[in-house]
Amino acid sequence: MRKLTEGRKMFASVMVVFVVYAVIFIVFEDYDRRFIRPFNEASDWHLLLFSLVVMMGLGWLLHGYARRMDERISREQQEQHSQMRRELTQNIAHELKTPVASILGYTDTILESPGMDEATRHKFISRANAQARRLTALLQDISTLNKMDYASDRLQWERVDVSAMVADIVEESEQALAERQMTFRNYLPQDITIRGNWQLLYGVFRNLTDNAVSYAGEGTVIELSAEHQADGWHFTFSDNGVGVAEAHLPRIFERFYRVDKGRSRNMGGTGLGLAIVKNAVLLHGGHITACNNEGGGLRFDFMLEEVGRTT
Repeated sequence: MRKLTEGRKMFASVMVVFVVYAVIFIVFEDYDRRFIRPFNEASDWHLLLFSLVVMMGLGWLLHGYARRMDERISREQQEQHSQMRRELTQNIAHELKTPVASILGYTDTILESPGMDEATRHKFISRANAQARRLTALLQDISTLNKMDYASDRLQWERVDVSAMVADIVEESEQALAERQMTFRNYLPQDITIRGNWQLLYGVFRNLTDNAVSYAGEGTVIELSAEHQADGWHFTFSDNGVGVAEAHLPRIFERFYRVDKGRSRNMGGTGLGLAIVKNAVLLHGGHITACNNEGGGLRFDFMLEEVGRTT
C-alpha cells in the first residue's frame, strides 16, 4: 500500500470534508435537521451542482498545492540527508587520518633508520600495531552502522539467549576489569530470549561494557539488571563512576561525538560505540535513554522486545 505523504494527507482530509458536506446537502433539506427528506426543487439541484463544481475546482487547486508541498518536503529531506552524509564523510576521513598517519610515521621511521636499536624498533612496531587495530575497529564499526542504515532488511533474525550472551561478555572482559580493579555485577535472570540479530545484540551489551570499562574510572562497579514488562524486557546498565556532564548527555549517541576527544582516542575508542548501541536497540523495536545516577556514574535504560512479539 502506497504511503500517504503529508501533502496527500492534507488533500484527503479536505476532500473528505467536502464529500461529507455534499452527502449532508443531498440527504437533508435544511441544516437544522428538522426535516430528514431528500430535496426535489430545481434550485436545490442547481445549488448542489454549483457546490460540486466549486469542490472540484478547490480539489484541483489543493492537489497542486499538496504536490508542491510534498516536493518541497522531499527536497528539504534530501538536503538534510546530504548534509548529514557530508558531515559523516568528513568525520570518517578525520578519524581515519589519525591512525593512518601514525602507522606511516612509525613505519617510515623504521625503514629510514636501519641502525635503530631493537628496543626502539619493537616499540615503534607495537605502536603501529596498536594504531592498525584501532583502524580495524573503526572500519568494523562503520561497516556495522552501514548495515543498519542501508541493509537492515538483509540482517538475519533468530532467537538470541541474551542471558548467556551477557555471561560470555563478562567473562571476555575479566582481564580488562581486573586491570582497572572494576567489578561487573550481572543481575540478569537466566531466561531472557530476544528475537533479533545476534551480532547487533552482542554489540549493544559489549559496547556498553567497553564504554564503562574505558571511562567509568578505576575501582568502579558496573551493574546490569532487567525487568520483564508488557512491551518486552527493560534493561538498566549503570556504573558508579565519574558520569557525564549534563551538557554532553543529549549528544552521547551521536556518531563520532566524544566528551573528551583526546582521552577517547587514547583509550582506543572509535566514537561509534554508543551510536551502534542506539541504532541496534531501535532496530529491535526498542528505545534507549542515558542519564547520570544521583550518587554518581552513568545509567542507560533501554527496552528490547521479547521472542514472540513483532519487531
